[in-house]
Amino acid sequence: MLTKSAEDLFTFAEDQLSALATEFGTPGFVYDLGAARERWDRLRQALPRRVRLAYAVKSNPGGPLLETFAAQGAWFDCASAGEVSAVLAAGGTGRAMVFAGPAKSARDLQAAVYAGARVQVDGIEDVQRLHTLHTESEPLAVSVRVHPASGISESSAIIGGVGPSAFGVDEEDLAVFLSAARVYDRVRITGLQVFSASNELDPGVLLANHRTALRIARTIHVDHGVDLELVDLGGGLGIRYAAHEPSLDIHTLGAGLERLLAEHDWFTGELLLEPGRWLSGPIGVYLTRVVRVKESRGTRFALLEGGINHLLRPLLTGQSFPVAAPGRGGEHTTYTLAGPLCTSLDRVGSAQLPGDLAPGDVLAFGQAGAYAATQAMTHFLSHPAPGQHWIR
Repeated sequence: MLTKSAEDLFTFAEDQLSALATEFGTPGFVYDLGAARERWDRLRQALPRRVRLAYAVKSNPGGPLLETFAAQGAWFDCASAGEVSAVLAAGGTGRAMVFAGPAKSARDLQAAVYAGARVQVDGIEDVQRLHTLHTESEPLAVSVRVHPASGISESSAIIGGVGPSAFGVDEEDLAVFLSAARVYDRVRITGLQVFSASNELDPGVLLANHRTALRIARTIHVDHGVDLELVDLGGGLGIRYAAHEPSLDIHTLGAGLERLLAEHDWFTGELLLEPGRWLSGPIGVYLTRVVRVKESRGTRFALLEGGINHLLRPLLTGQSFPVAAPGRGGEHTTYTLAGPLCTSLDRVGSAQLPGDLAPGDVLAFGQAGAYAATQAMTHFLSHPAPGQHWIR
């Protein structure tokens, strides 16, 4: 049974979870587009007007979800030619698109330029190639991604920090980069991106990182004479994966961004946030059935229809999705959750579940609308891809 404190982790009520498993079959994902619209509206209302929202497509590129956000007037954060195509097919536009990536292929850059997206350049090589690709009379406006030398942190190291990075221009090399970029007159630096955290639940940490981004922006403006239209603060808006964790206070985040804008009155452009997980994670569940239950040297296993071929994130991060056995009560015990693949790597977390769990029982994985279906090792061992079902 779902505890009261965990109900919001599963987007659907407990009685719906079993019914959805019966209706759509298992294993598979079910997403609530109404919840996506509600989360978009809630975040939009909590933020200052000068903060634009670009949905991070990588978190969940499902067509119905992209259509939903496009209808809300979203910008989109893309990182491949395929994501650009998906956004355009869903009704998005290049004018409301940023394009990022540390190793952009020729096809990626061509797709971004053709669509009219704002490219985030990671080095002088991007500038050189864009100078060749762009043939219109007006210079191509781009943003530079900067990897800060200090003042950046994240609670769980995934993408940020201040060590060596494959992303962006190191802050200490910024002056040399800006000088070199001026040679390429068909490209103009008019924006900054600093992506500094992933799945952060503390608004204070996010705001401290954003303060660092605006410090770098001021240096670019004052010391190098660059007028910035856009400062992209990246993503990092986190969601909780366990009932004991706090939820990100988006109103505190919004109020803090308002204060930062007031402190930096030299900046008259717009800020951009790139939330992905915060918007898409809580709208989805993964439903699968227990195939076997076994004991091995003091560990109780529940072997499931799907494993890392459907959910890879627990293996990558060491953090389980929230898991429940809808409709089942009784005394709980700890299970290691394993999939059907012929490798001991096939673990999708651990969970407290009823001790009499049996073959055929449905398990529901919450917060599975982000970094789930499309992040998984779907083709490994050639099991069928999980179903993906959208409820409007």
